[in-house]
Amino acid sequence: MITDALDAGVRCSWVAGDEVYGASPELRTLLHERTVGYVLVVATSRRVPTAAGPMTVAQLAADSPTSSWQRLSAGAGTKGARVYSWAWHTTTEDPGSTGQCSVLVRHNDTTGELAFYRCYSSTPVPLAVLVKVAGRRWTVEESFQSSKGLTGLDQHQVRTWTSWHRWTILVMLAHAILAITTAEQRAHETTNPSLIRLSINEFQRLLRAATVTTEHASEYFLHWSKWRRRHQLRARICHRNRRSSM
Repeated sequence: MITDALDAGVRCSWVAGDEVYGASPELRTLLHERTVGYVLVVATSRRVPTAAGPMTVAQLAADSPTSSWQRLSAGAGTKGARVYSWAWHTTTEDPGSTGQCSVLVRHNDTTGELAFYRCYSSTPVPLAVLVKVAGRRWTVEESFQSSKGLTGLDQHQVRTWTSWHRWTILVMLAHAILAITTAEQRAHETTNPSLIRLSINEFQRLLRAATVTTEHASEYFLHWSKWRRRHQLRARICHRNRRSSM
């Protein structure tokens, strides 16, 4: 799919993926040859070449001095900025004359959980760029989760490629309509500092209510929509304050 997209002229600077893709040497080689950067999750036991010899990514994290960790945001989440500590280690793979291969380590300062990424860029880039790419994968995962809950991506009852393909296209189209309409509504909505911004989930809830209720009931649903958005903002602020006090 990546090869077809690149051959069709789709402009792509980075590829992000989970452990399945991080464990694929064929995919990494393909992206090296196409000079497309990547940030791919790998398992704790994955071994990588370093100046000190082959090491697991877990060993690299354990050997990271305290001064090498940097706190950076991987993007906005439902509860505010997703801030983690990150360490970065260059590996000795040969990515080409101008390429750079490395291992990125993410540390959750709340739970202590570690995550590991194999990275490549066709030219040297700062740590913040790799962190941003790692965070963008979560946006895609959130879209999958949203499309399952809102438009039934995982609710098909089919057994052939053609019928599955048709179902998936219709579901993705419905989700795209919700996303675009929500974005348009946000652009016209008067900013209210006591509410979170309108979400796709909330817009879908209001749209469904508007098609099956009376005018009086619609006012009732609008009231509860504002209550939910106000409550969600308070929860987000509390979560952010708790994180910042740690």
